[in-house]
Amino acid sequence: MGNAFKLFSVQGIDIKVHITFPLILIWAAIQFGVLAGAGWTGALFGVIVVTLLFVIVTLHELGHSFAALRYNVPVQDIILLPIGGVAQLKRIPENPIQEFVIAVAGPAVNFVLALLLALVMIPLGISFENPATLLSNLDSITLTNVFNFVFIYNLFLALFNLIPAFPLDGGRIFRALLALRLPYPRATSIAVSVGRTFAFLLGLYGFLGGGFFLIILAIFIYIGAGQEGAMVQVRSILRGVRVRDAYSRQVRTLSSGDRLSDAAQLTMSTLQSSFPVCDDNGRLLGMLTLPQLLKALDARGDHAWVGTVIRRDVPTVAPEMELVEAQELLRSSQTDALPVVDGERFLGMITSADIGEVYRLLGAAPNLMSVLEARRQAQEQIAPAPVDESQLEQPGRLKQA
Repeated sequence: MGNAFKLFSVQGIDIKVHITFPLILIWAAIQFGVLAGAGWTGALFGVIVVTLLFVIVTLHELGHSFAALRYNVPVQDIILLPIGGVAQLKRIPENPIQEFVIAVAGPAVNFVLALLLALVMIPLGISFENPATLLSNLDSITLTNVFNFVFIYNLFLALFNLIPAFPLDGGRIFRALLALRLPYPRATSIAVSVGRTFAFLLGLYGFLGGGFFLIILAIFIYIGAGQEGAMVQVRSILRGVRVRDAYSRQVRTLSSGDRLSDAAQLTMSTLQSSFPVCDDNGRLLGMLTLPQLLKALDARGDHAWVGTVIRRDVPTVAPEMELVEAQELLRSSQTDALPVVDGERFLGMITSADIGEVYRLLGAAPNLMSVLEARRQAQEQIAPAPVDESQLEQPGRLKQA
């Protein structure tokens, strides 16, 4: 997720805040200060309790993350948004037990925090207040008010997330329980339908009651459920398909001795936006993407060497890798193409378009794996264009894989 800035890391998990996050602090100041009639004191109180609430949200997401790491599921980062937090796992385990534990870990953290807060409030003599009473005392910032609001919001966060509406935690728990008896795609389809129904009702309630925040939350749930359902459907259709069945073999490559002007010309004359950079023996040196090319052209001019601006730590995929794994690597790398290599030898590229093509093909006719195999064999029989030996010593050679 773009437009997010790192705050700190916890056991290798980056905690980031989205650029829109300050909107929730502004909302809190207006809600508790202006609308509640409590002035600047109420506005400050709102900012304090909402900030503490997002500390709890971070702990909630860390609960999910630590449970995921327990099952060797990589965690990309945690992003704090105005509507909550998101722990971005690099994959969702299809084992129902594992998904159940990961989903329930977040609310479990909130219930533990509620117990700890209660154990702290009692010795300090802080009484549990009625929420309606708290709203009438926003003109003074007291320890009692702050503790009570944090305690109530913490419990609300746990209970709301346990609603069986996908992709909330409760929806994931619901899917995991369904998946114990049903095929995973079917369990997901049911959970998505329930989640979208809840989102519609929540949005309708927010619309009739003037709850703008509820409408935004409903949209987030509705879209999130659809995206998760689509992702599971893709994984189901592509299961068993390998990179070798889908990657592009006839791609254009650059050498480190080419100029940026050569790369720009090749970009305009082909449909490629990313170019592998190889040596004369066909070994991959790195990648030059369109954003890199544009940045380099602006900073260095079109006569700079390609080899000075390429990305050399680009992830690679092997021909035998599962296509769904390559898709996840594309997504996590935030790129539209990855080089396919056999050892150090460059073979071609796998792109989002390639994966989309295979998905549409198998979605229309699941028995067409034999067609994919025939396509692969036919492409491998295409003889490469003859190479002019006199060009091998020239640094500016453009070549085709």
